[in-house]
Amino acid sequence: MIVITNPTAVVNEINILHSLFENGLELLHIRKPDYSETEMVSLLTAVGSDFSNRLVLHSYHHLGDSFGINRFHFQKKERNCDLRVHNPALQSTSTHSIEEFNALENFEYAFLSPVYPSISKIGYIPTEKFLETVKKRTNFSTKLVALGGVSEKNIQQALTAGFDDVALLGTIWNSTNPLENFKKCQQIVHSF
Repeated sequence: MIVITNPTAVVNEINILHSLFENGLELLHIRKPDYSETEMVSLLTAVGSDFSNRLVLHSYHHLGDSFGINRFHFQKKERNCDLRVHNPALQSTSTHSIEEFNALENFEYAFLSPVYPSISKIGYIPTEKFLETVKKRTNFSTKLVALGGVSEKNIQQALTAGFDDVALLGTIWNSTNPLENFKKCQQIVHSF
């Protein structure tokens, strides 16, 4: 199971992240689109090197060497950049149709979103019925990860439909108890 950081700072964020890691979080996507490089360095320093092998950078990929991070996420426009082409690190990307996902090459996994109406982005709803179109999947060398509106109420449905994994954002960060929500979702994924 994957967790994506809230795009903006969250009260007590580092303590929440540490508690998620201590309770089995495997991958944390660091997605802070408006952070300066200085803010990103501060965040990565606060998270600490104990968890660097579980971090995925969405921006400032060059910081990977300094922080021991070897996982990178690339937006669609970055898929053919030199860093991605010449970097043997583990890589992910985001897609918004099953056709776009099927055309991917050399990615460990890719998000397909939004699968359900977003919890964190009001009005961000699926334009396609991904639970049905996932049957058109032809790319099995890249893991397919459900993103968008994923919660303990629909994880089993997404996995049954054919997704390999799920990613959580709003379920964690729009909650009064992020750790409790994480544990509920984790239990469902592990029992599947």
